[in-house]
Amino acid sequence: MLNCYTTECAGAIPIQLVAQHHWQQWIVRQSQWLQSWVQSIGFIAEPDTVCLVPDQAGALATVIYGVADAGTLWSYADLVSKLPARTYHFSAELPKSQIEQATIAWGLASYRFTRFKLDDKPQPLLALDAAFSPKQVNQYVSSLYLIRDLINLPAETLGPDQFSDTIRKFASELQMQFSEIKADDLLKQNFPAIHAVGRASDQAPRLITLQWGDNSAPAVSLVGKGVCFDSGGLDIKPSSGMILMKKDMGGAAQVLGLTKLLVTQQLPICLRVYLPIVENSISGNAYRPGDVIATRQGLQVEIGNTDAEGRLILADALTYAAEQKPDLLLDFATLTGAARVALGTELPALFSNDDSFADALLQQGESLTDPLWRLPLHQAYRKQIDSAIADLSNTGTGGYGGAITAALFLQAFVANCNWVHIDLMAWNTSSEPGRPQGGEAMAVRAMFATLYQRFTGKSFNMTS
Repeated sequence: MLNCYTTECAGAIPIQLVAQHHWQQWIVRQSQWLQSWVQSIGFIAEPDTVCLVPDQAGALATVIYGVADAGTLWSYADLVSKLPARTYHFSAELPKSQIEQATIAWGLASYRFTRFKLDDKPQPLLALDAAFSPKQVNQYVSSLYLIRDLINLPAETLGPDQFSDTIRKFASELQMQFSEIKADDLLKQNFPAIHAVGRASDQAPRLITLQWGDNSAPAVSLVGKGVCFDSGGLDIKPSSGMILMKKDMGGAAQVLGLTKLLVTQQLPICLRVYLPIVENSISGNAYRPGDVIATRQGLQVEIGNTDAEGRLILADALTYAAEQKPDLLLDFATLTGAARVALGTELPALFSNDDSFADALLQQGESLTDPLWRLPLHQAYRKQIDSAIADLSNTGTGGYGGAITAALFLQAFVANCNWVHIDLMAWNTSSEPGRPQGGEAMAVRAMFATLYQRFTGKSFNMTS
């Protein structure tokens, strides 16, 4: 159980969540003591305000928290920071859907990355409502913690070797099949692009594959970009561009968090996961601008810039995934700065050749406050990744439409699969309630809800 939740409800202090436009009709139904208290301090349930109500002996008896009229997940996220370290529970009078959102928000707002920093400050605890499954709540929120933790780890602690060890342990815990192809075996088994990008590091490049579920079930394949650190290669980044590059494995982290959700919630699918894991480093054998490298599919790629490495490792992984003919092929990648210029850091870019699935994903993102924005696979831009001497260039000509040309590059390797590509930041650049600065899960809640609806025919909830 995460250290923000408990199943011990004895003595837990009730929390009332009240929207301001309901305040007058709510308060008149309360005790005269409570009415007098809130009147004396001028509390009117404005959004993100808290009222700590004592009993007549002076002990904390009730908490009232004002929420926005159109409440979202993040409407409840600032509550934890305003409470003393006690045990609380949400009032049973509240709708279950509201309690569920507030419970998830409580967990996300309680997250602390303490691997390298002493943090022994006691935190408030939430006693889980009897209507909800403690196991499911813990599995759901811990999947999102996993994503944040992995991205926050520095490359010295989570290079390709350590990431491999972490994924192997992860697979064992979830009873998934684990396999790994690394170093020169990548060449022997025809993954030349992954090898080329990662060969300059003293930690060998590799492709990790996980599998779970019944082979006869609908097949879902996940691919995640796993660049543990991106120096830019010989086209080296400036120091300002390198400072956050421990997060360039953020796509792989999203995939692992999503995998944990899919497996722990026992979706009726055959799940395959493909994680190309490398460090884009510099040494005498680093791949160079102007080189032409092979790919698993047989297409030859001219290197316009060694800092456009993510699409190269994804090319081999996507080709391999597509060979298995999955019903759905989904990839997550911290791929382009162009997507961030277009949409900012908080809004992942969605590309897809499957309109029905893309529409469902966008709707779930809107409903769950986990938004995405769809950009087009505009085929007229395909000529921008042509090469005079090879089948493709890994960089577009000019400086325009970079997120689109990167997606078009990847599309060349997905065969005829129903495919979704998510280009995301995977990082909060500043702290907001429930979203601390650092690694972040983006589009994972929306993707899980979409897959759950598709393969079970119902909406996901955490009721017992």
